[in-house]
Amino acid sequence: MASTKEYLDFILEQLSALDGITYRAMMGEYIIYYRGKIVGGIYDDRFLVKPTKSAVAIMPDAGLALPYEGSKKMLLVDNVDDRSFLFAFLTAIYEELPQPKKKQ
Repeated sequence: MASTKEYLDFILEQLSALDGITYRAMMGEYIIYYRGKIVGGIYDDRFLVKPTKSAVAIMPDAGLALPYEGSKKMLLVDNVDDRSFLFAFLTAIYEELPQPKKKQ
């Protein structure tokens, strides 16, 4: 099942306090970037993020989910209604996110 544009718009609105949030559509899903780094994405209308050490520490009870078959598990962000939580969460995990790969 592909994600809906309405759910993407909702998540983007929730993240609107953060400068540098962008996205890219990919095969019916959406990759979310924060200041050029991949944070995670929207898969089947779920907001999933990379399971960095700080992300797991902030959300120790978060479930792990597969964005798509054959992928690595990611953390499911259940608290998408709380803008202040999302702001603090993405700000806290930013430094641990991998640098984008250089295009050759």
